[in-house]
Amino acid sequence: MDQLQQARAQIDEIDAKMTALFEQRMQAVGQVAQYKARTGKQVFDPAREALVLEKNTARVQNPELQPYYREFLKKALAVSRAYQHVLIGQDVAAYQGVEGAWSHIALRQLFPFAKAQAYSTWNEVVEAVERGDAYCGVLPFENSNAGDVSAVLDLLYAHPGLKVARMCDLPIRQDLLALPGAQLSEIKTVISHQQALAQSGPFLKLHHFATKAWGNTADAARYVAEQGDQTLAAIASAETAKLYGLQILAEGVNEDGDNTTRFIVIEKEGAQRQPIAAAPGQRLSMLFTVDHKPGRLARVIQIIGERGFNMETIKSRPLPHVQFEYYFYVQLVCPANVATDDCAKLVHELENVCRTVRILGVFDL
Repeated sequence: MDQLQQARAQIDEIDAKMTALFEQRMQAVGQVAQYKARTGKQVFDPAREALVLEKNTARVQNPELQPYYREFLKKALAVSRAYQHVLIGQDVAAYQGVEGAWSHIALRQLFPFAKAQAYSTWNEVVEAVERGDAYCGVLPFENSNAGDVSAVLDLLYAHPGLKVARMCDLPIRQDLLALPGAQLSEIKTVISHQQALAQSGPFLKLHHFATKAWGNTADAARYVAEQGDQTLAAIASAETAKLYGLQILAEGVNEDGDNTTRFIVIEKEGAQRQPIAAAPGQRLSMLFTVDHKPGRLARVIQIIGERGFNMETIKSRPLPHVQFEYYFYVQLVCPANVATDDCAKLVHELENVCRTVRILGVFDL
């Protein structure tokens, strides 16, 4: 037996032990789920997970392996959460659009074990989470080219019973899809969401295609599949091509190859808010308002900097029913030396300066 075979045999032996330990762990996870169902506790406990990550990563004796084990454990915790949601009947995740839409693709990547439930509008997704028809919802929040999705931010402000549990970035590659057997030279009309058409402008002009705006990219692909017209094409994802049996005539027709959309996962805030705690590198997002007086916003920014938090973004939006006044959204990066109570101290200090402060979530990105 050579060195490679010996190493693989050792890995197989370790994997067998890990399989047995995995089953034991998931049995204990099931007991945790039963307790949470009885007591009404939420599945996701960020403070507890941060403690588990910190404690177990410190047990790894080889410092070079610690960050790898941390990632391994984060995935294990995500699997545990997914199993708990299934056990207590909270396995429905909501999204806006149709199957194959980018929100659906993001949902599938985030929650591969969930039942995906489609809704027509972002507001319906929010309402489904509030009612408890879905335990979470996946919504687009920001695009690297087009900027923030202001309507979603306004929904978050208008629904204080919601929190942001997670964010994820999804690279957006738009392809030209048509019926099997169709040729690029045959295409006359291309349909897609207006933003996808705009991002693919140079490609569309090069081929002199007529265009028509559609509700969303996935529904455009579905329409092409149903029409049976080989002169008709859609701009949508490769995943959508597989879903509706279309072929890809041209890959990456959107102009910016770095086009990325950030999605948020919203959940219903529990009856008792979780303690505000964060680990190094995690994101802290919040909404706040300040009196319309000189220096108030500057003081907020100064406090954030003094506490060692890096402000990744700040956005302002009109306050509902208050003319020419605004609320603010900020996303902060927790410092490398952040302590358990540093977030709580930051919020307490901001509350002395702001009119209102609301924590949206603490999460990994």
